Amino acid sequence: MDGKHMQIGEVAARTELSLRTIRHYEETGLVVPSARSQGGFRLYTETDAARLMVIRRMKPLGFTLGQMRELLEATDRLDSGQELPAGERQECLDRVRGFEQAAAERVADLRTQLARAEEFAATLRERLTPAPAP
Repeated sequence: MDGKHMQIGEVAARTELSLRTIRHYEETGLVVPSARSQGGFRLYTETDAARLMVIRRMKPLGFTLGQMRELLEATDRLDSGQELPAGERQECLDRVRGFEQAAAERVADLRTQLARAEEFAATLRERLTPAPAP
């Protein structure tokens, strides 16, 4: 191997995704190994690993596989190096902007949930702390 490709185990360690999850994302078409070794092993590039990180970051925010695919298609077009017609480029940027706004809203919701959970945990701690003697 020339150092430009990684096997699935290395990609799994770097992305903190399981081998099974990476294979699932391959089966659904979200990420495709850039190459295969002579022995048939999946080989991934830095770009493939970065794509998996996008997916990993979208998952806890509740984005569906279809939404992940939609965002990746838009970013693939923007990153293709091809000159896009102005309308198509704007459409891709609008899609990315929509996902950024949705992500920001979901992060805000998670912050609210976290604050409520912390308040609840503090209430329980207070119950367990003995009251000072009079």
